[in-house]
Amino acid sequence: MLDAMTSRPRPEPFRYEERVPPGERRQFRAEVGENYLGDTVEIPVTVVNGVGEGPTIFFTAAIHGDELNGVKVVQEIATRYDPEALRGTLVCLHVCNVPAYEAQQRYTPIYDQDLNRAFPGKGRSTTTERMASKIYHRFIRPCDLGIDFHTSTRNRTTIYHVRADLENEDANRLARSFGANVMLTGSGDAGSLRSVATSADIPTITVEMGRAHRFQPVLIEKALDSVESVFAEYDVLPGRPVHWPGWYKITTPESAKRWLRADIGGLVDMEWGPYPLVRADEVICRITDHFSTKEDVVRAPFDGLIVGALENPVAAPGHPVCHLVRLDETTVEEIEREIDRGEFDGYRRYGHRWAAE
Repeated sequence: MLDAMTSRPRPEPFRYEERVPPGERRQFRAEVGENYLGDTVEIPVTVVNGVGEGPTIFFTAAIHGDELNGVKVVQEIATRYDPEALRGTLVCLHVCNVPAYEAQQRYTPIYDQDLNRAFPGKGRSTTTERMASKIYHRFIRPCDLGIDFHTSTRNRTTIYHVRADLENEDANRLARSFGANVMLTGSGDAGSLRSVATSADIPTITVEMGRAHRFQPVLIEKALDSVESVFAEYDVLPGRPVHWPGWYKITTPESAKRWLRADIGGLVDMEWGPYPLVRADEVICRITDHFSTKEDVVRAPFDGLIVGALENPVAAPGHPVCHLVRLDETTVEEIEREIDRGEFDGYRRYGHRWAAE
Protein backbone atom coordinates (compact mmCIF):
# COMPACT_ATOMS: atom_id res chain seq x y z
CA MET A 1 0.00 0.00 0.00
CA LEU A 2 1.29 3.49 -0.90
CA ASP A 3 1.34 6.50 1.41
CA ALA A 4 -0.85 9.19 -0.20
CA MET A 5 1.54 11.98 0.83
CA THR A 6 4.83 10.47 -0.33
CA SER A 7 3.83 7.83 -2.91
CA ARG A 8 6.17 5.48 -1.02
CA PRO A 9 5.16 2.10 0.36
CA ARG A 10 3.79 2.31 3.87
CA PRO A 11 5.71 0.36 6.52
CA GLU A 12 3.99 -2.62 8.08
CA PRO A 13 3.83 -3.67 11.74
CA PHE A 14 6.38 -6.28 12.78
CA ARG A 15 4.46 -9.36 13.91
CA TYR A 16 5.49 -12.24 16.13
CA GLU A 17 2.62 -13.34 18.42
CA GLU A 18 1.92 -9.64 18.80
CA ARG A 19 2.59 -6.58 16.65
CA VAL A 20 4.90 -3.60 16.82
CA PRO A 21 3.47 -0.70 14.77
CA PRO A 22 5.68 1.57 12.64
CA GLY A 23 7.29 4.36 14.64
CA GLU A 24 7.50 2.32 17.86
CA ARG A 25 10.19 0.66 19.92
CA ARG A 26 9.04 -2.38 21.90
CA GLN A 27 11.14 -4.07 24.61
CA PHE A 28 9.91 -7.39 25.99
CA ARG A 29 10.88 -10.89 27.05
CA ALA A 30 9.88 -13.82 24.87
CA GLU A 31 9.33 -17.27 26.35
CA VAL A 32 11.46 -19.97 24.73
CA GLY A 33 11.27 -22.78 27.33
CA GLU A 34 11.17 -23.81 30.97
CA ASN A 35 13.83 -24.65 33.52
CA TYR A 36 13.97 -27.53 36.02
CA LEU A 37 11.63 -25.66 38.38
CA GLY A 38 9.03 -25.20 35.69
CA ASP A 39 9.77 -21.47 35.53
CA THR A 40 9.78 -19.87 32.10
CA VAL A 41 13.02 -19.20 30.23
CA GLU A 42 12.71 -15.86 28.46
CA ILE A 43 15.02 -14.05 26.07
CA PRO A 44 15.22 -10.22 26.04
CA VAL A 45 14.07 -8.77 22.71
CA THR A 46 13.85 -5.26 21.32
CA VAL A 47 11.99 -4.43 18.10
CA VAL A 48 12.51 -0.99 16.58
CA ASN A 49 10.05 -0.44 13.74
CA GLY A 50 10.91 2.57 11.60
CA VAL A 51 8.43 4.92 10.00
CA GLY A 52 9.80 4.28 6.50
CA GLU A 53 9.66 1.21 4.30
CA GLY A 54 12.84 -0.85 4.44
CA PRO A 55 14.36 -4.23 5.27
CA THR A 56 13.74 -6.14 8.48
CA ILE A 57 17.14 -7.00 9.98
CA PHE A 58 17.79 -9.32 12.90
CA PHE A 59 20.74 -9.05 15.27
CA THR A 60 21.59 -12.01 17.50
CA ALA A 61 24.05 -12.36 20.38
CA ALA A 62 25.03 -14.96 22.96
CA ILE A 63 23.94 -17.99 20.98
CA HIS A 64 27.00 -19.20 22.86
CA GLY A 65 26.44 -18.04 26.42
CA ASP A 66 29.98 -16.88 27.23
CA GLU A 67 30.41 -14.71 24.12
CA LEU A 68 29.67 -11.23 25.39
CA ASN A 69 30.98 -8.63 22.93
CA GLY A 70 27.89 -9.11 20.77
CA VAL A 71 25.59 -8.66 23.77
CA LYS A 72 26.89 -5.11 24.18
CA VAL A 73 26.68 -4.43 20.45
CA VAL A 74 23.03 -5.52 20.34
CA GLN A 75 22.20 -3.44 23.43
CA GLU A 76 23.61 -0.37 21.70
CA ILE A 77 21.77 -1.06 18.43
CA ALA A 78 18.51 -1.50 20.32
CA THR A 79 18.72 1.85 22.09
CA ARG A 80 20.56 4.31 19.87
CA TYR A 81 18.21 4.57 16.87
CA ASP A 82 15.03 6.64 16.77
CA PRO A 83 12.19 4.84 14.95
CA GLU A 84 11.31 8.18 13.35
CA ALA A 85 14.69 8.18 11.57
CA LEU A 86 14.67 4.57 10.36
CA ARG A 87 13.52 2.93 7.17
CA GLY A 88 12.88 -0.68 8.06
CA THR A 89 12.78 -2.73 11.23
CA LEU A 90 15.47 -3.85 13.69
CA VAL A 91 14.87 -7.11 15.56
CA CYS A 92 17.38 -7.34 18.41
CA LEU A 93 17.74 -10.66 20.24
CA HIS A 94 19.99 -9.61 23.12
CA VAL A 95 20.74 -13.05 24.60
CA CYS A 96 19.62 -16.11 22.62
CA ASN A 97 20.92 -18.85 24.89
CA VAL A 98 19.74 -17.71 28.31
CA PRO A 99 20.58 -20.96 30.20
CA ALA A 100 24.17 -20.89 28.86
CA TYR A 101 24.43 -17.14 29.52
CA GLU A 102 23.35 -17.57 33.12
CA ALA A 103 25.92 -20.35 33.56
CA GLN A 104 28.51 -18.28 31.66
CA GLN A 105 29.40 -21.21 29.48
CA ARG A 106 29.38 -21.85 25.74
CA TYR A 107 26.72 -24.57 25.45
CA THR A 108 23.28 -25.09 26.90
CA PRO A 109 23.87 -26.71 30.33
CA ILE A 110 21.03 -29.17 29.76
CA TYR A 111 22.62 -31.97 27.66
CA ASP A 112 25.59 -29.63 26.95
CA GLN A 113 24.30 -28.95 23.44
CA ASP A 114 25.36 -26.28 20.94
CA LEU A 115 22.46 -23.96 20.10
CA ASN A 116 24.31 -22.92 16.94
CA ARG A 117 24.01 -26.46 15.58
CA ALA A 118 20.30 -26.79 16.40
CA PHE A 119 18.56 -24.45 13.94
CA PRO A 120 15.87 -24.34 12.65
CA GLY A 121 15.03 -26.46 15.68
CA LYS A 122 12.26 -28.91 16.48
CA GLY A 123 9.20 -28.23 18.57
CA ARG A 124 9.17 -31.69 20.18
CA SER A 125 12.83 -32.49 20.74
CA THR A 126 15.59 -31.50 23.20
CA THR A 127 15.58 -28.30 25.21
CA THR A 128 18.12 -26.74 22.84
CA GLU A 129 16.21 -27.63 19.68
CA ARG A 130 12.96 -26.35 21.20
CA MET A 131 14.63 -23.02 21.99
CA ALA A 132 16.08 -22.89 18.47
CA SER A 133 12.65 -23.53 16.96
CA LYS A 134 10.94 -20.76 18.91
CA ILE A 135 13.72 -18.25 18.20
CA TYR A 136 13.90 -19.11 14.52
CA HIS A 137 10.22 -19.23 13.64
CA ARG A 138 9.16 -16.23 15.73
CA PHE A 139 11.97 -13.82 15.08
CA ILE A 140 14.26 -14.95 12.25
CA ARG A 141 11.77 -16.09 9.61
CA PRO A 142 10.01 -12.69 9.36
CA CYS A 143 13.34 -10.97 8.57
CA ASP A 144 15.05 -10.07 5.30
CA LEU A 145 18.68 -10.34 6.48
CA GLY A 146 20.64 -10.83 9.66
CA ILE A 147 23.88 -10.38 11.58
CA ASP A 148 24.91 -12.96 14.19
CA PHE A 149 27.60 -11.83 16.66
CA HIS A 150 30.16 -14.24 18.12
CA THR A 151 33.59 -14.31 19.75
CA SER A 152 36.18 -17.03 19.97
CA THR A 153 35.78 -19.71 22.60
CA ARG A 154 37.55 -19.63 25.97
CA ASN A 155 41.35 -19.67 25.97
CA ARG A 156 41.48 -18.28 22.42
CA THR A 157 41.00 -14.96 20.71
CA THR A 158 40.07 -14.02 17.16
CA ILE A 159 40.67 -11.00 15.00
CA TYR A 160 37.64 -9.03 13.83
CA HIS A 161 36.26 -10.79 10.75
CA VAL A 162 33.12 -11.92 8.94
CA ARG A 163 32.00 -15.37 7.86
CA ALA A 164 29.49 -15.68 5.03
CA ASP A 165 28.54 -17.70 1.97
CA LEU A 166 30.01 -15.26 -0.55
CA GLU A 167 28.78 -17.38 -3.44
CA ASN A 168 25.29 -16.29 -2.41
CA GLU A 169 24.81 -12.91 -4.08
CA ASP A 170 22.68 -11.45 -1.29
CA ALA A 171 24.97 -12.69 1.50
CA ASN A 172 27.94 -11.33 -0.46
CA ARG A 173 26.36 -7.87 -0.59
CA LEU A 174 25.68 -7.93 3.15
CA ALA A 175 29.18 -9.14 4.03
CA ARG A 176 30.92 -6.54 1.90
CA SER A 177 28.77 -3.71 3.21
CA PHE A 178 29.76 -4.68 6.77
CA GLY A 179 33.26 -3.54 5.84
CA ALA A 180 35.48 -6.06 7.64
CA ASN A 181 38.96 -6.57 6.22
CA VAL A 182 38.87 -10.36 6.51
CA MET A 183 36.03 -12.50 5.16
CA LEU A 184 35.98 -16.28 5.45
CA THR A 185 33.60 -17.74 2.90
CA GLY A 186 31.67 -20.97 3.10
CA SER A 187 28.13 -22.22 3.55
CA GLY A 188 28.61 -22.74 7.30
CA ASP A 189 28.05 -25.71 9.58
CA ALA A 190 24.83 -27.69 9.43
CA GLY A 191 22.37 -26.35 11.95
CA SER A 192 24.12 -22.99 12.38
CA LEU A 193 21.88 -19.95 12.30
CA ARG A 194 23.87 -18.46 9.43
CA SER A 195 23.62 -21.49 7.16
CA VAL A 196 19.95 -22.21 7.90
CA ALA A 197 18.80 -18.60 7.49
CA THR A 198 20.82 -18.02 4.31
CA SER A 199 19.42 -21.22 2.80
CA ALA A 200 15.94 -19.87 3.57
CA ASP A 201 16.66 -16.68 1.56
CA ILE A 202 17.47 -14.64 4.65
CA PRO A 203 21.10 -13.69 3.91
CA THR A 204 23.03 -13.80 7.17
CA ILE A 205 26.61 -13.16 8.22
CA THR A 206 28.51 -14.22 11.31
CA VAL A 207 30.75 -11.63 12.95
CA GLU A 208 33.67 -13.04 14.96
CA MET A 209 35.27 -10.56 17.34
CA GLY A 210 37.73 -11.09 20.14
CA ARG A 211 37.48 -13.17 23.30
CA ALA A 212 34.80 -14.75 25.46
CA HIS A 213 33.84 -13.60 28.99
CA ARG A 214 34.49 -9.86 28.51
CA PHE A 215 33.60 -6.63 26.75
CA GLN A 216 36.27 -5.27 24.37
CA PRO A 217 35.36 -1.63 23.62
CA VAL A 218 37.58 -1.31 20.54
CA LEU A 219 35.81 -4.21 18.84
CA ILE A 220 32.36 -3.17 20.03
CA GLU A 221 32.76 0.30 18.53
CA LYS A 222 34.14 -1.21 15.32
CA ALA A 223 31.09 -3.46 15.05
CA LEU A 224 28.70 -0.55 15.61
CA ASP A 225 30.44 1.37 12.82
CA SER A 226 30.08 -1.69 10.58
CA VAL A 227 26.37 -1.96 11.38
CA GLU A 228 25.91 1.66 10.33
CA SER A 229 27.68 0.82 7.08
CA VAL A 230 25.10 -1.93 6.50
CA PHE A 231 22.32 0.55 7.27
CA ALA A 232 23.77 2.89 4.64
CA GLU A 233 23.98 0.13 2.01
CA TYR A 234 20.33 -0.86 2.55
CA ASP A 235 19.03 2.71 2.95
CA VAL A 236 17.95 2.09 6.55
CA LEU A 237 19.67 5.36 7.46
CA PRO A 238 19.49 7.47 4.29
CA GLY A 239 22.45 9.65 3.40
CA ARG A 240 25.05 7.75 5.42
CA PRO A 241 28.28 6.50 3.78
CA VAL A 242 29.04 2.83 3.23
CA HIS A 243 32.40 1.89 4.73
CA TRP A 244 34.72 0.13 2.31
CA PRO A 245 38.00 -1.00 3.90
CA GLY A 246 41.30 -0.07 2.30
CA TRP A 247 42.06 -3.77 1.87
CA TYR A 248 40.23 -7.03 2.36
CA LYS A 249 41.06 -10.70 2.17
CA ILE A 250 38.59 -13.38 1.14
CA THR A 251 39.48 -16.91 2.19
CA THR A 252 37.69 -20.04 1.05
CA PRO A 253 37.79 -23.47 2.70
CA GLU A 254 40.06 -24.64 -0.13
CA SER A 255 42.48 -21.72 0.04
CA ALA A 256 45.53 -21.33 2.24
CA LYS A 257 44.23 -20.83 5.75
CA ARG A 258 45.49 -23.15 8.40
CA TRP A 259 45.31 -23.88 12.08
CA LEU A 260 48.88 -24.46 13.28
CA ARG A 261 48.99 -27.04 16.08
CA ALA A 262 51.31 -28.08 18.87
CA ASP A 263 53.28 -31.27 18.36
CA ILE A 264 54.30 -31.63 22.01
CA GLY A 265 52.69 -30.81 25.33
CA GLY A 266 54.09 -28.03 27.49
CA LEU A 267 54.33 -24.29 28.07
CA VAL A 268 53.60 -21.90 25.22
CA ASP A 269 55.63 -18.72 24.67
CA MET A 270 54.10 -16.56 21.94
CA GLU A 271 56.73 -14.64 19.97
CA TRP A 272 54.76 -13.14 17.10
CA GLY A 273 53.92 -9.50 17.24
CA PRO A 274 53.24 -6.98 18.34
CA TYR A 275 50.90 -7.05 15.31
CA PRO A 276 49.21 -10.16 13.84
CA LEU A 277 51.11 -9.90 10.53
CA VAL A 278 53.79 -12.58 10.11
CA ARG A 279 56.26 -13.40 7.37
CA ALA A 280 57.08 -16.89 6.12
CA ASP A 281 59.35 -18.82 8.52
CA GLU A 282 58.86 -16.27 11.31
CA VAL A 283 58.61 -17.88 14.74
CA ILE A 284 55.05 -17.71 16.04
CA CYS A 285 55.59 -19.54 19.32
CA ARG A 286 57.80 -22.01 21.15
CA ILE A 287 56.46 -24.89 23.22
CA THR A 288 58.72 -26.40 25.88
CA ASP A 289 58.35 -29.05 28.54
CA HIS A 290 58.81 -28.11 32.20
CA PHE A 291 62.47 -29.19 32.20
CA SER A 292 63.24 -27.24 29.01
CA THR A 293 64.61 -30.43 27.49
CA LYS A 294 62.13 -30.54 24.60
CA GLU A 295 61.15 -27.67 22.33
CA ASP A 296 58.63 -27.38 19.50
CA VAL A 297 59.12 -24.24 17.38
CA VAL A 298 56.01 -23.25 15.44
CA ARG A 299 56.85 -21.15 12.38
CA ALA A 300 54.67 -19.40 9.83
CA PRO A 301 54.48 -21.55 6.67
CA PHE A 302 53.71 -18.47 4.55
CA ASP A 303 53.19 -14.70 4.80
CA GLY A 304 49.93 -14.34 6.64
CA LEU A 305 47.59 -12.73 9.10
CA ILE A 306 46.92 -14.38 12.45
CA VAL A 307 43.12 -14.31 12.74
CA GLY A 308 42.89 -16.59 15.78
CA ALA A 309 45.35 -17.42 18.54
CA LEU A 310 45.69 -19.49 21.70
CA GLU A 311 45.66 -17.45 24.91
CA ASN A 312 46.06 -20.23 27.46
CA PRO A 313 49.86 -20.61 27.84
CA VAL A 314 49.74 -24.41 28.03
CA ALA A 315 49.09 -26.88 25.24
CA ALA A 316 48.87 -30.60 24.55
CA PRO A 317 49.78 -32.30 21.27
CA GLY A 318 47.25 -31.32 18.63
CA HIS A 319 46.08 -28.15 20.38
CA PRO A 320 45.61 -25.27 17.91
CA VAL A 321 48.00 -22.39 18.64
CA CYS A 322 47.04 -20.01 15.86
CA HIS A 323 44.80 -19.66 12.80
CA LEU A 324 46.75 -18.22 9.88
CA VAL A 325 45.43 -16.81 6.58
CA ARG A 326 47.79 -16.50 3.60
CA LEU A 327 48.32 -12.98 2.22
CA ASP A 328 49.73 -11.83 -1.09
CA GLU A 329 52.49 -9.22 -1.15
CA THR A 330 50.14 -6.37 -2.14
CA THR A 331 47.92 -7.03 0.89
CA VAL A 332 50.94 -7.36 3.17
CA GLU A 333 52.18 -3.96 2.03
CA GLU A 334 48.77 -2.35 2.62
CA ILE A 335 48.60 -3.82 6.13
CA GLU A 336 52.11 -2.53 6.83
CA ARG A 337 50.95 0.95 5.77
CA GLU A 338 47.97 0.66 8.14
CA ILE A 339 50.32 -0.40 10.94
CA ASP A 340 52.45 2.69 10.26
CA ARG A 341 49.32 4.87 10.42
CA GLY A 342 48.33 3.31 13.76
CA GLU A 343 45.18 1.64 12.41
CA PHE A 344 46.27 -1.76 13.76
CA ASP A 345 46.98 -0.56 17.28
CA GLY A 346 43.81 -2.26 18.50
CA TYR A 347 45.42 -5.57 17.58
CA ARG A 348 48.75 -5.17 19.35
CA ARG A 349 49.78 -8.21 21.37
CA TYR A 350 50.94 -7.86 24.95
CA GLY A 351 52.10 -11.17 26.38
CA HIS A 352 49.46 -13.72 25.38
CA ARG A 353 46.70 -11.19 24.75
CA TRP A 354 45.66 -8.87 21.97
CA ALA A 355 44.98 -5.36 23.14
CA ALA A 356 41.57 -5.08 21.49
CA GLU A 357 40.20 -3.60 24.68
